[in-house]
Amino acid sequence: MRTKYRVIGGVLAVTLFTQLAACGTLFYPDRRGQIEGRVDPVIAGLNAIGILFYVIPGLIAFGIDFATGAIYLPEGEGYSVAPQTLQEAIGADGQIDQAALKAIILRETGRSLPLDDPRLLQHAGERQQLASYGLSPAA
Repeated sequence: MRTKYRVIGGVLAVTLFTQLAACGTLFYPDRRGQIEGRVDPVIAGLNAIGILFYVIPGLIAFGIDFATGAIYLPEGEGYSVAPQTLQEAIGADGQIDQAALKAIILRETGRSLPLDDPRLLQHAGERQQLASYGLSPAA
């Protein structure tokens, strides 16, 4: 019987914490600091669900998202690079040339990425993942 109350209390505490922390601030921390823009309907909907279940925490979630700017959609953040263009950065030995990759991304998107940052995590692609982009492994 005591375990049941602990589980219910734990679920309630986690739910209230997520509503007090605000959905947009949790899901998109990179959006914080925006002043205006279009409101993200997904974040607004999640905050509205919070109002349905818990009125005060839901209102607080809306307030936090509007105050931090995390509820706003980013302006013009639609960048993509064609996979065929990225093949220019793959050397004959199958290794990725970091300088060429950085130049391609800068040319295609207008943004310079810190590819030499020591905190950057690199993952090797799998054959299925490459095939979904229409690429074949060179190495």
